[in-house]
Amino acid sequence: MKTPVFTSLTFTAVLLTSLQLPGACLAQNSYSFTDAAQSQVDYTRTRSRAAADCGTFRHRTTSDYTIISAELIPASAEAPEHCRLHGVIEPEVQFWVTLPTEWNRRFYMHGNGGYAGRPFDHPHRYAWASAPALRHGFATAYTNTGHDHRYEPQGSFAHDEIQKTLDYSYRAVHLTANTAKELTDIYYDRAPDFSYFDGCSTGGRQGLMEAQRFPDDFDGIAAGAPVNDQTNLHIWMAWIYQMLDKTPITPEKVETVLAPRVLEACDGLDGAEDGLIQNPEQCSFTPSKDLPVCEKGGEDCFSPAEIATLERIYSPVMSKGKEYFPGLQLGVEPAGTLNVKQGGPEATGWQVYIIDKEGGLGRMEVFADTFFKYFAFVEDDPDYDWRNLDFDEDVDKMDLVRSMLDAVKTDMSAFKARGGKLLSYHGWADGGPPASFTVKYYNDVIADMGEAETREFYRLFMVPGMFHCLNGFGTDDFDPMTALINWVERGIVPETIHAEQVRDGRVVRSRPLCPYPQISRYNGTGDMNDAENFTCTAP
Repeated sequence: MKTPVFTSLTFTAVLLTSLQLPGACLAQNSYSFTDAAQSQVDYTRTRSRAAADCGTFRHRTTSDYTIISAELIPASAEAPEHCRLHGVIEPEVQFWVTLPTEWNRRFYMHGNGGYAGRPFDHPHRYAWASAPALRHGFATAYTNTGHDHRYEPQGSFAHDEIQKTLDYSYRAVHLTANTAKELTDIYYDRAPDFSYFDGCSTGGRQGLMEAQRFPDDFDGIAAGAPVNDQTNLHIWMAWIYQMLDKTPITPEKVETVLAPRVLEACDGLDGAEDGLIQNPEQCSFTPSKDLPVCEKGGEDCFSPAEIATLERIYSPVMSKGKEYFPGLQLGVEPAGTLNVKQGGPEATGWQVYIIDKEGGLGRMEVFADTFFKYFAFVEDDPDYDWRNLDFDEDVDKMDLVRSMLDAVKTDMSAFKARGGKLLSYHGWADGGPPASFTVKYYNDVIADMGEAETREFYRLFMVPGMFHCLNGFGTDDFDPMTALINWVERGIVPETIHAEQVRDGRVVRSRPLCPYPQISRYNGTGDMNDAENFTCTAP
């Protein structure tokens, strides 16, 4: 294995950052299959049993892959009896497949977070994704996308490695899906009736990439908070961080001055002043007009330089005098207490993703830093500094990585033609990647394929108050997979998805999630925390 070449100082900094960023690998909606009992499809029912012995896979080697281990895992409180396979696809793509002895005739694959590289048994990856699907009878698959984060942290694996870049971009997921389905066919002596992909963040990008490049791999894809335009996302990060690096904004001022004024301007547009912004696109808040300004700044006001920084964060990236990419949507400002059971940082939104608790640059700076060093340009430069990025000259020098990494193709007619269904979702309070990026992509698909045709196979659900993939101060507890399965197997179009906010084991608020551009509007009477009193309507 090629050893990444970078300075010991860089390696230490990146490795420590990798260890300190749990959310980089935990980006995953953890509520898939929670509505199984209400499903119109009984996807938990056993339809087939294993027809082969798990041991027959041991040391199986083909021209494409090798099985390293095959172990029959006894039933436990965590999972039913299953055959667990660990293998390698050339050159270094590790994959894991679990095959329950009693099978529901469906295949499920879940995606990665951040720069991937985590093993199957990473606690949150297994507990949130593989185990729930396995308990419901799915054969499951997962891949590390071709590198090990313990030895090649963050994006360092891509340094002078076009093969690993390709594997991370799309090759590993596609080949793992095909290999897993081949092994499933052998074990049960029949192919899966339906195949599903479920991912958020990087996993959302992987899902869109599958629909665009390999439309026959999956019948249904759940793509949450997709980092599908990853190149432009990092350009946007450099765009805002060049300003924040010069003129920081303290987290206290974001929380106590900026957030309340944004909420005051935007909250009641849905008929309910409930602390949630249903659609930031409707709000006309402008920092220079709607925030208190004082010459030198202070605890309760912003200096002209701070106002300029805020204007840049909310405004589109500019290149050669034209709007290049959207800015951050309103509504990300408040911090929120996370559900302790789900782990992760204590707060997010602006805090953690955009700025840290001490007012320094946030988590997204780490992702941008490693991207520009190892991905962005034809010749890698481990000493490259994103502060030097020229938005007029440099954004056109990234065509090679765009061609591999970005899932931005808007013509998905092949996926639609084979009956594929795509259910996407994104939290309106997500600071990284911004929800505005996902809205842009959805609108681009409509512009290419037409609104009626797009809505036949692709639905986008925006989640007010939700952070990156889960958590936040909105209703983040919802099941995209059951809605997707009902759509694929029964033709039940998801017109709404029931979502809840659960704190300390108790439901404190519920809402219907609506297909974009509809919003959840308060009917005017009854409890504002009860979904029964809200209706999906045009904004």
